Amino acid sequence: MPLGIDCPMEFWTEVEKNQSVVVDFLLPTGIYLSFPVSRNANLSTIKQMLWHEAQNEPLFHMLRDPEAYVFTCVNQTAEQQELEDKQQRLCDVQPFLPMLRLVTRQGDRMEKLINSQISLLIGKGLHEFDCLQDPEVNDFRTKMCQFSEEAAAHRQQLGWEAWLQYSFPLQLEPSTRSWGDSNTSQISNPDLLVNVKFEGSRESFTIQVSTKDVPLALMACALQKKAKVYQHLTMEQPEDYVLQVNGRHEYLYGSYLLCQFKYICSCLHSGQTPHLTMVHSSSILAMRDEQSKPAPQVQKPHTKLPPIPMKKPSSVSLWSLGQPFCIELIQGSKINADEQMKLVVQAGLFHGNEMLCKTMSSLEVSVCSEPMWKQHLEFDINICDLPRMARLCFALYAVMEKAKKVYSRKKKSKKEDCPIARANLMLFDYKDQLKTGELCLYMWPSMRKETLEVLNPMGTVHSNPNTESAVTLVIYLPEMAPHPVYYPALEKILELGHHWEHGPTTKEEKLQLQGILEQRGSGELYEHEKDLVWKMRHEVQEHFPEALAHLLLVTKWNKHEDVAQMLYLLCSWPELPVLNSLELLDFSFPNCHVGSFAIRSLQKLTDDELLQCLLQLVQVLKYKSYLDCELTQFLLDRALANRKIGHFLFWHLRSEMHVPSVALRFGLIMEAYFRGSTHHMKVLMKQVEALSKLKALSDFVKVSSQKTTKPQTKELMHLYMRQDTYLEALSHLQSPLDPSTMLAEVCVERCTFMDSKMKPLWIMYSSEEAGSADSVGIIFKNGDDLRQDMLTLQMIQLMDALWKQEGLDLRMTPYGCLPTGDCMGLIEVVQHSDTIANIQLNQSNLAAMAAFNKDALLNWLKSKNSGDNIMIRENGQVRGTVFSCPVSLSYMPGPGASLTSLCEACSVAALHSPQLFHIDFGHFLGNFKTKFGIKRERVPFILTHDFVHMIQQGKTSDNEKFERFRGYCEQAYSILQCHGLLFLQLFALMQAAGLSELSSSKDIQYLKDTLALGKTEEEGLKHFRVKFNEALRESWKTKVNWLAHNLTKDNRQ
Repeated sequence: MPLGIDCPMEFWTEVEKNQSVVVDFLLPTGIYLSFPVSRNANLSTIKQMLWHEAQNEPLFHMLRDPEAYVFTCVNQTAEQQELEDKQQRLCDVQPFLPMLRLVTRQGDRMEKLINSQISLLIGKGLHEFDCLQDPEVNDFRTKMCQFSEEAAAHRQQLGWEAWLQYSFPLQLEPSTRSWGDSNTSQISNPDLLVNVKFEGSRESFTIQVSTKDVPLALMACALQKKAKVYQHLTMEQPEDYVLQVNGRHEYLYGSYLLCQFKYICSCLHSGQTPHLTMVHSSSILAMRDEQSKPAPQVQKPHTKLPPIPMKKPSSVSLWSLGQPFCIELIQGSKINADEQMKLVVQAGLFHGNEMLCKTMSSLEVSVCSEPMWKQHLEFDINICDLPRMARLCFALYAVMEKAKKVYSRKKKSKKEDCPIARANLMLFDYKDQLKTGELCLYMWPSMRKETLEVLNPMGTVHSNPNTESAVTLVIYLPEMAPHPVYYPALEKILELGHHWEHGPTTKEEKLQLQGILEQRGSGELYEHEKDLVWKMRHEVQEHFPEALAHLLLVTKWNKHEDVAQMLYLLCSWPELPVLNSLELLDFSFPNCHVGSFAIRSLQKLTDDELLQCLLQLVQVLKYKSYLDCELTQFLLDRALANRKIGHFLFWHLRSEMHVPSVALRFGLIMEAYFRGSTHHMKVLMKQVEALSKLKALSDFVKVSSQKTTKPQTKELMHLYMRQDTYLEALSHLQSPLDPSTMLAEVCVERCTFMDSKMKPLWIMYSSEEAGSADSVGIIFKNGDDLRQDMLTLQMIQLMDALWKQEGLDLRMTPYGCLPTGDCMGLIEVVQHSDTIANIQLNQSNLAAMAAFNKDALLNWLKSKNSGDNIMIRENGQVRGTVFSCPVSLSYMPGPGASLTSLCEACSVAALHSPQLFHIDFGHFLGNFKTKFGIKRERVPFILTHDFVHMIQQGKTSDNEKFERFRGYCEQAYSILQCHGLLFLQLFALMQAAGLSELSSSKDIQYLKDTLALGKTEEEGLKHFRVKFNEALRESWKTKVNWLAHNLTKDNRQ
């Protein structure tokens, strides 16, 4: 390739076999060389080739040892990059030009290598953080680096059992974990045959134990049998061993019963024999020592933590300033609008969602490239009353004259607002100092839908990083005092709050307070009710501590005396349950002391419970005004103490790095995590590399499928996947969906792609799990937003846990789903499944009649079962087909989440256990699918006569089974209603995610109505029965939808 011709990213992702590139090399001696290099060659091999060629060139004797040099290149972002990783391939480096320069290595090599790997993992170069020269960023990196390194040092001192809990946390059935106090459901006690082998040995033993035994008892039996077979005189101690699930990164240990482990339960349900390996503690210690090698000390922006700023005599307290707060609006630039319009800036002060005073608007000015205002804006609030977390929000919009309609007699506004850009600014910096001086705000573009609410206090307080094209607004914050102004320290706040006396209250007022607080979640309070709640704040603390959120909402945050009293009360407030603490993380409660109080309560969460709400907690980070906050430290602390939490924290953060407003915060958190978990980087880098290959393969399949037939595209897909680079990248990695699952060898012949618009890739792997004939599959989607699917499946997992806590095992199939990037992610393949549409088509002669063939599903079930017994109950647990969970479940998120697939789970005895499960959650919370403006779903949930016919096993006169089924539905719904507030809080916290169907209070209200919150259990059941009967009565409408689907699509393989 000639010098100077660039190599775009698409060039390096092409999958042509054995393609070489002519690379230009520049040596430190000034010698220029050029020769072809394989794109798949790693940097170590390339350096050897270069040294061989350089031997015949002048000045070779002046070169030092090869290890003294490192390659540099210009990357795809036009920046010079040092390539420290010798094993990195040229196609992975993806230089912008096919040119490599050899330079003398400077600094610590290992430090540079780790920095390079962190940059690759987070998708953002660490040098970008350095270039910001932002004191807050530098201080945060220093503090979090020290925090993470201390956690890593502590981990190195762990014993083998404690280290095992960090690296391979227990996977227990939900019934053994709880969000509150609940009794573990009764579990049957059959004998269990377990296949056990010892590490390093091919021979195994089959041991009969009870499911009520603990792992230690099983290991003792295995050691006894081993000693008897090999006639050992001395027997080893079971305490020195641990049980590992064959072919998985999953271990069984602790004092839990065998039947409480997920793996054992899955074997019991499927009829398979558990296969376990006994691993000696010395092997665990060896793994610990290998992964606990001390990382190099990374150069920090500061050598030590900066001292906490003291309120010196030369500083001024905010509370001493009684003048009104004001700003000066100077000018704007880079504004693109119609010249006939007028430009207006609106400014408002907010504390959370609460407006602190009346908003201010600028004068209208003509549109030009740099409009000038030079206008003084004075707000109706004194400086002393500004709350610590006050936000100054701006909105730039254009005003245009609306065309007058002669025929219209209605009085309408003659002007229409057209939003252009917005920006938010914290009035205090991260060190509590009031900001002053001239500030240049790089604004974010506004969306048309923001017309009704021009100001957006929930938006980010960070500037738009696209400074070259962003709309710019210049403001001036005047000097309020001759010295820097600081918000008072907590001691001063508490001192003021302590001075206010507790006034007397009457019995009547107490009764009124109780009545008001019982209206929790039913809407905003009236002004006189707010006054009463505030007056009786001490009674709220003493008798209704769980109503803290109510009290915070009625607090006047624009009065510093009230703020002081509230924070004084908060210092002695009783610790709240987790559910109430989650509510305090909402954007409505921005005060940092309130956030700290909530995090202290969340410390009670077990690791499993934290994983259930980790997605929401990551979204809450978007609300935070400063980089350093209690929630960030809490998540980092738990991630550094549990690798599984660290795994999912990484992917939740990494999947949104394409969002400019959060890229800085999320990138810094990931960097901090890797500073304390350098050993985890290698595992995650393998996953990132595999996803990069799947992205390139997906792009190729999309293009090829438009030009050739599916068999031809599939053949080309297999051809590319057989390349060494693809086989190496896609094999032997931990599944991003579940780090305990190993994706072994990719089965190229079984890989394919689906026919939907985005051509999802269907990738199959061989299983390393002994005794399992099934393979492992993942679906890679490129072009679809999977966040809504992930949220819905998270709720299904939570419902499954809540039902099991109440002794109701509905045999859910909550398959994995994980977004990994911009409209990109993975879905777990559910083996041995088929869609209802395919089953109907296969069981019918005409596609037009398939949807109305009520025997189709029943005949399919009979073909998968020997005999007529489809529904079975054993030991109080539902076995076989269970439709109660999908019906209750599909009603909860709304009809948009429909029942679409039947799963057949094979057992050893050749019996099938068909289960209904959900796929494709593109619509939920009452957002119906439409076609030509017509709603396609018109029933509360799908319950057709096909299902009734199947439940009754074709016997129309047998109502017993159907009534039993109805009972399961009602029991499941009652459990969900009982825990309705939990679902409400989790959905509310997800509003920061920006999902189109979860963006307003209307969506949350739909959930309240569906779960009949605020009603008694009997009223809720009555509500559900009405919807149940409606779904059954209107099921013909669902049949019409199925008919349309069957006529337009045929996905049968």
